[in-house]
Amino acid sequence: MSASGKDLIVIPARYGSTRLPGKPLRQLAGRTLLERVIANARLAAQSVEHCDVIVATDDKRIAEHAETIGVAAVITPIEIDSGSARAHAAACARESPPQLVINLQGDAPFITHHTIAALVTALRDGDAQVATPVFQLDWDRLDRLRSHKQSNPFSGTTCVRDRSGHALWFSKQILPALRGEDALRREPWAPVWQHLGLYAYTLAALDWFVANPAGVYEILEGLEQLRFLENGWKIATIPVPAPEYALSGIDTEGDLALAEQAIERLGDPFPT
Repeated sequence: MSASGKDLIVIPARYGSTRLPGKPLRQLAGRTLLERVIANARLAAQSVEHCDVIVATDDKRIAEHAETIGVAAVITPIEIDSGSARAHAAACARESPPQLVINLQGDAPFITHHTIAALVTALRDGDAQVATPVFQLDWDRLDRLRSHKQSNPFSGTTCVRDRSGHALWFSKQILPALRGEDALRREPWAPVWQHLGLYAYTLAALDWFVANPAGVYEILEGLEQLRFLENGWKIATIPVPAPEYALSGIDTEGDLALAEQAIERLGDPFPT
C-alpha cells in the first residue's frame, strides 16, 4: 500500500450542536475538546504506524482550529447527519482511499490512544469488518448504571458477545438478564459488558453502511451498529479497561462541568 493509502482516523466535529453550540471549540481545563481528541488520535496513529489523522467538519472555524494544531481538515456537507457518514465522506475525499477508517468523535476527549490503537490492530489482524471497544462492569459500576437508567433510560449501552468476542447484540437495556444474582455477586465481575462509542471499519463496511437504510432495531434502539448486525456483518468487540473518567462524550454544559470536576479530582489526562 502506498503512503497515500494509509489507514485513517477521522474526527467528525460539527459546530452546530443544539445542546452545546460550537462544542469542539469549547474549553476543557485550558484546552479545546478538539485539541484533546486530536492529541489522542495522533498518539494512536504513531503507535500503529501507517495511519493518518484528519478532522471532518461542517464549519470553517473548526477547520482553521484543527490546522493551527497541525492536523489537516476537510469540509464535509452540512446536511450529513451522522458521524459515520461524515467519516465516510472524509475518507472518500482522499486521493487514495484508506483500507480502514476509525470514527473518533470530536467530543470524546477521554477515549485513550491505547483504545483507538487497539481497534486498528483488531481489524488489521482479525476477521471482522467492524470493531468497537467494550469494558466489563464490576458490581459497583453495574449498580450505578442501573441507578442512572432510572432517570436516563437511553444513556449507556450494553453488549452481549459470543465466545470469539464478536458482538451478538447491543442494547440500551442492560443485557443479559441475571438470574441467581446473589450467587453471581460472589465473583468480582458482573457478566455485563458496556460499550464505548468508538468504531473502526473497513472501507467496504463503511461504504455499505452509508448506502443502506437504517434497520428496524437500529431505529428502535437508536444504535447505528445494529444496522450491521441485522444484515449479517461481524463486529469485533475489543475489551479495554473501564474508563477512569466516567464521561466518554461531552454533550451539554452539565457534561462539561462534570468533566472539569473529574480532571480536578483525577488529574489531566492530556498527553504530554
